[in-house]
Amino acid sequence: MQKLSEILPRLIGVALLLAALGFAATKAPDRPLESLVGRWALPPSEFLDLNGQLLHIRDVGPREDPAPLLLLHGTSSSLHTWQGWIDGLQKTGEARRIITLDLPGFGLTGPQAEGDYSNAAYLRLIEALLKHLGLQQVVLGGNSLGGELAWEYAAAHPSSVKALILVDAAGYALAPESMPMGFRLARLPVLAHIADYVLPRFLVERSLQSVYGEPSRVSAELVDRYFELTLRSGNRPALRERFAQMQPGAHADKLRQLRLPTLILWGEKDRLIPPSFAQNFARDIVGSRLVMLPGLGHVPQEEDPAASLAPVLDFLHTLKP
Repeated sequence: MQKLSEILPRLIGVALLLAALGFAATKAPDRPLESLVGRWALPPSEFLDLNGQLLHIRDVGPREDPAPLLLLHGTSSSLHTWQGWIDGLQKTGEARRIITLDLPGFGLTGPQAEGDYSNAAYLRLIEALLKHLGLQQVVLGGNSLGGELAWEYAAAHPSSVKALILVDAAGYALAPESMPMGFRLARLPVLAHIADYVLPRFLVERSLQSVYGEPSRVSAELVDRYFELTLRSGNRPALRERFAQMQPGAHADKLRQLRLPTLILWGEKDRLIPPSFAQNFARDIVGSRLVMLPGLGHVPQEEDPAASLAPVLDFLHTLKP
């Protein structure tokens, strides 16, 4: 019978071989912007140079709209998350301008030059974008991180925001019931650096399934989109920096200052920012309207565009011209 001392080197060798094969199978190098544009930046996509920051943006609808919709996506997402709403709004036949963008560090926009992923930096970008587009006032909406930026911007620039649409918004101290695996890894220093080189597609798929109310709604094309845009050069280090610079709940006291029409939409099966937080927003924003969305998770605008857009249309009709 062989001694353990004789077998152990072989076992270690096999383990190293399997690890090497696993690394090779899941190795995911950065992809340059040019390789992604053909699939993910079809018209009406355009790229702006906004004070030195490349910005992927879509701006559709009549320019004479006095209060366009500006929609902001959440962490690790992109402007594509709003496409269902845009299609639905355009089908109504109403003349409405809709602006979406990839925030720095995400989508095709890519990293921020100074590595600043603080809320303050994002708010300065929104202000610069509105100035660049010549917009005096917008209806500002956002999901998750985008929702947090929307209400913070409204608090800082009340005359620039006609109304708010908050979709499973962030803003209070975090207390998730479940966090996507990709987010958990990005918050761990050693593993997060490994993720700069290795990204199993199944990890992206499981992360998406964890934020959907009904995981079966996660399609192969959806996984492709998140997977490929995560690989955009600079995005993975940017996500790590974003988590390092987060200050959950640091400005929640400003919510009580808001005095504008506000629609709060929430997926009843949101496990990342549970529905109890929807009640907090409804409590703190005077006169706000809360609509719970049965069966939906953290990204209802993406999971079921029609169901989540219906209360938005009703809300928009209540706003004075």
